[in-house]
Amino acid sequence: MELNKYSKTVTQDPTQPAAQAMLYGIGLDDKKLAQAFVGIASMGYDGNTCNMHLNHLASYIKEEVNALEMTGLIFNTIGISDGITNGTDGMRYSLVSREIIADSIESVVAGHYYDGVIAVPGCDKNMPGSIIAMGRLNRPSIMVYGGTIAPGKYQNKDLNIVSAFEALGEKIAGKISEEDFKGIIKNACPGAGACGGMYTANTMAIAIEALGMSLPYSSSNPAISKEKIEECRDAASKMKVLLEKNICPKDIMTFEAFENAVTTLIALGGSTNAVLHIIAMAKSVGVSFNQEDFQRISNKTPLIADFKPGGNYLMQNLFDAGGVPMVLKYLLKKGMLHGNCLTVTGKTLAENLENVTEIDFNVQNIIRPIENPLKATGHLQILYGNLAEKGSVAKISGKEGEKFTGPAKVFDGEKQLIKGIEDKKIAAGDVVVIRYVGPKGGPGMPEMLKPTSAIIGAGLGKSVALITDGRFSGGTHGFVVGHITPEAFDGGTIALVNDGDSIEIDAVNNTIHLAVTDEELEKRRKNFIAPKLNVTNGVLYKYAKLVKDASEGCVTDED
Repeated sequence: MELNKYSKTVTQDPTQPAAQAMLYGIGLDDKKLAQAFVGIASMGYDGNTCNMHLNHLASYIKEEVNALEMTGLIFNTIGISDGITNGTDGMRYSLVSREIIADSIESVVAGHYYDGVIAVPGCDKNMPGSIIAMGRLNRPSIMVYGGTIAPGKYQNKDLNIVSAFEALGEKIAGKISEEDFKGIIKNACPGAGACGGMYTANTMAIAIEALGMSLPYSSSNPAISKEKIEECRDAASKMKVLLEKNICPKDIMTFEAFENAVTTLIALGGSTNAVLHIIAMAKSVGVSFNQEDFQRISNKTPLIADFKPGGNYLMQNLFDAGGVPMVLKYLLKKGMLHGNCLTVTGKTLAENLENVTEIDFNVQNIIRPIENPLKATGHLQILYGNLAEKGSVAKISGKEGEKFTGPAKVFDGEKQLIKGIEDKKIAAGDVVVIRYVGPKGGPGMPEMLKPTSAIIGAGLGKSVALITDGRFSGGTHGFVVGHITPEAFDGGTIALVNDGDSIEIDAVNNTIHLAVTDEELEKRRKNFIAPKLNVTNGVLYKYAKLVKDASEGCVTDED
């Protein structure tokens, strides 16, 4: 099998002298020009803990790629830190960055005729962006997750990024001093790595490992560990196998593989963001996987992991106990996964797991037996009703209850909500509504981590519900419903809610209902005036013009 299937277009064609001159100019010789070109897409940059070490990891990958007689070429694409942008206008760029990442990796790899690509992502939109690009390109591809951060420490208490947001709510409520607030902020993130709980970064990492697009243990190997460096080197050897066998993403990312990914992330309590990311990733390889598939799998998959934000443990703890493959082996043994799915090792999922140590429920408390789960069915629920005709996504662990009815407190954006908390406008029993923050309304469908964390910090987390046409961070917990579609900007029913209207959320029958007569709703609909876009140019403007709704994965490359 020719390993340089694509690169020979520019390296061996005598009509491409300019391309060859440039490649000689970067220091390649005839031997290296004849080898397979492997693009190494690093999302490394200095500006946040999730990504600060990725260029370093990429250098290990390049070194090993070259040692194995392939030609490694590092290039970079962007990342937007959710931790830095949450609660600010900058958060509008977060989901948008997924498309920029996918577009840029696709452009470099296809434009420069690379034969394969190894992506090195950190923060959460980096990962689906990488996988979407790989699906579009359909060339041998591997994702190396940058890894999880170690727990922070303050006053002998483990901390993570959400601790910082919840500390804000505690400070607003007068529960902690300014000194302790600063102490938590300064110690929450002790170094490199993505957010440590089962937030969106770790959610997507475990889903992509179960999908077969990253190596075993990738999702649980910490950012700063010898295991992560070994994984980088191993990725190079596995890339050579993929090139030799011409194994491409469409061979790996089948419908059954997506079922494996979703089963795993639901069993481990993954983020609501996974719904729109998985839908988009599946579309990149022509697989139809939708909200109903999430509900179907959630109905039969128990929640067996006690991870933060709703639980007690971080990904570092699972690494210490044996890692994600240990959980995959358990799920496979219970008949919950498709073991015959191909992976980037060149072997099937079942073959990868043959020599993995079986889980011991007597020595760890992170993962429960299926017979004694935290929740008998999955925590991700797809709710429909007159408030969400095209669906919405709820994260129901069982701790916050399964039904909630209360009067609406409406806020057109999260800044108004934060002010409402400060002014004590929210009371126990309210259903907080944050609207005009959807894919078009934001634009960019920002996360509502600051509002939910502030509500919890203010002591209202167990007594109010929150619904929005925006998204939630994987760090969000409480009785929350997001991704409400159609969004307010498009005239969805959420735009018609008034303060005091009764809202009924039922996560047993999966409904979300505004208790207003059809006649009154029609009257309000006739008086609805569509708002203007919040932006007039630039990337957010282009995104708002192209983006599909949340039920369609917020993709931007469909009619």
